[in-house]
Amino acid sequence: MINIQARVQHLVERGGYRIWEVSETVRECDPARTALVLCDVWDRHTCRGAEERLARLLPGIALVVERFRNAGALIVHAPSDTIDFYKGLPARERVKTVSGSVDASPPADHPHEVPPLPIDPTDPCDTCPDSDHPEHRTGMPYPWTRQHAAIEIDQERDVVSADGTELWKYYSARGIDQVIIAGVHTNMCILNRTFAIKQLVRWGFSPILLRDLTDCMYSPEKSPYVSHEEATGLVVGYIEKFWCATASSVHISTE
Repeated sequence: MINIQARVQHLVERGGYRIWEVSETVRECDPARTALVLCDVWDRHTCRGAEERLARLLPGIALVVERFRNAGALIVHAPSDTIDFYKGLPARERVKTVSGSVDASPPADHPHEVPPLPIDPTDPCDTCPDSDHPEHRTGMPYPWTRQHAAIEIDQERDVVSADGTELWKYYSARGIDQVIIAGVHTNMCILNRTFAIKQLVRWGFSPILLRDLTDCMYSPEKSPYVSHEEATGLVVGYIEKFWCATASSVHISTE
């Protein structure tokens, strides 16, 4: 069993005031029915700061991958825009074969309100362009080519996909009903990819974001004029309030 201390926030009345109250529960996850999804953990980025922050996250991501895999959970590598890099490899072909055998479509989306983000992402990089990262302002092709090499792909057990419908079919075939997400970036890919939080919630899943293994895209020159770390915390709080639970990887136990 995988036990995860999951945190959400609810708007409540206390002493005549409306406040956001944190609530934590331990979610027990059957490893055979659990997937850990690595969202856009790319080898490169358009922003130097994004690469530097990811470098600090990579050891923790690699550790949690090892723990979940050893516990028997499914590891999903989802480096969007680079899936062709994995063409023909067992982890890629496995998900294609199984999903292709599922004669069903995802359910209709459940309606869900989409409150505005707490940060302004219109200039999503906090580091000045340099000779190694010109894409941020010049409109050049994206520099990522694959998932970061620091994250191992087990070709015998893992899968590679960044397509929501394909993964929904694979989950259905495998009986996966719990999805945990790590990677980048909270206010963009983590929320909006076809395999990520918003779509999972609309399909009826109750995903969990690993809040210590994620980042956001934001520049402190934009509203609400806070540090990058504070901005990530604001988006994590937004997710806890309006979308799904979060957890810290240090508060996960595997049996």
